[in-house]
Amino acid sequence: MTTPTTDEPVEFLLVEDSPSDAELTLHALRRHHLANRIHVVRDGVEALDFLFARGRYAGRDSENGPRVVLMDLKLPLVDGIEVLRQVKADPRTREIPIVALTSSREDRDIHECYTLGVNSYIVKPVDFDQFTEAIQQLGLYWLVLNQSPT
Repeated sequence: MTTPTTDEPVEFLLVEDSPSDAELTLHALRRHHLANRIHVVRDGVEALDFLFARGRYAGRDSENGPRVVLMDLKLPLVDGIEVLRQVKADPRTREIPIVALTSSREDRDIHECYTLGVNSYIVKPVDFDQFTEAIQQLGLYWLVLNQSPT
C-alpha cells in the first residue's frame, strides 16, 4: 500500500473497509501505473478526518486534497452517503471529485448519491478481470482525461 506522508499530495483517497477490495483496487491502479500517491482509509470517520485535516490528520495541509476519492458506501462508523453529504456541503471540499465504488445497485443509494453531488457511481464488478478493467478506466479518466478546477 502506498501511503504518502501528510505533506505529500495525494492522487487517490481510497475509502474501503474490505481489505481484499482495497488490495484489488491498489493492484489495478499500480498495474496500470496510474497512481503513485494513494492513501487508504478504512471507515467514514477516518475519511472525514483526512479530508478535513483533523484528528490524526490535523497536521495535513487541507489545501492539498486528493485529486479524486474512490469510496465504498457501506462503511463502518459513518457510511459513505454521510461522508458524501458532509464533503459536498463544505466549500473547502465540495470540488473534490468523489466516485462511489460500491456493490450497491439499490436505486435509493444511486439517487441519493447523485442528489448529494457524487461525481460518478460505479457498481463493483464481481469478476476480477472486469474489476481491474473498471479501476484502470477510472484511473485513466480521473488522472489523465478529467480537467480539475484550479
